[in-house]
Amino acid sequence: MKKLIFFIASILIFTSCSGQTKSEKPEVDPIQIQNNYAGWSAYQNKKIMLSRDFTALDSVSKEISKESFLNELTKGNYIPIRLQSDDSVYTYKLFKIEHNSDTSIKAAISQEAFDALHNFKMEGTAFPKFSFKDLNGNIVSNETMKGKIIVIKCWYIHCAACIKEFPHVNALVSKYKDRKDILFVSLAEDNPQQLKTFLAKRPLSYSVIPNMKVYMNETLQLNAFPTHFILDKQGTIKKVVSNYESLEVALAKESRF
Repeated sequence: MKKLIFFIASILIFTSCSGQTKSEKPEVDPIQIQNNYAGWSAYQNKKIMLSRDFTALDSVSKEISKESFLNELTKGNYIPIRLQSDDSVYTYKLFKIEHNSDTSIKAAISQEAFDALHNFKMEGTAFPKFSFKDLNGNIVSNETMKGKIIVIKCWYIHCAACIKEFPHVNALVSKYKDRKDILFVSLAEDNPQQLKTFLAKRPLSYSVIPNMKVYMNETLQLNAFPTHFILDKQGTIKKVVSNYESLEVALAKESRF
């Protein structure tokens, strides 16, 4: 009997050390969350941040690369669900989309994954050469910002999500105000007069560069706003994220170096 107990205990220890995640329990029911688009959208906006760092699991709980995970989501066959874990740990797993799910859910997931995959592929590459003039007449270029960590916010006046995060990104600027090696720059689609009128009522603590629609659409090939870039001191894109929560986490990591 003792030998049997020892054998079972050995199996349990081996299983716990085999690389599986500590928790396989999803935060929400993967089937019920697909009942209607409103429910899924609320969950996705709050819990699914595909631009941040996370552990990716396929449908059988095997760990895969982030690129593979995003690529699967673009095909429209899966939804991503976060597994229960500590708040600072993000583990997403693929679950099959039900046949009777709202088609809007599939479309929303595919589009967000497509944008996240595009942004992810930019990480590790050099940010395109630029030389712009901000609203105060200052030249902002690769040369003037050499040796600095650059945080870039891409937005436009009529983007509700872009404006909603103003208080949060302004707080981030304030948090790093004593770091002379960190600069905050924003690229805006709108013309100088539109921006000056708008920002008089809703201030943004970034350096604001106007008339950037063509640059953002054609050079950066952005499909969604807001989009935030973090560049290291060599001008390499370290992170591309779509919300201030992910931006805050990524900047805290980059600013340690």
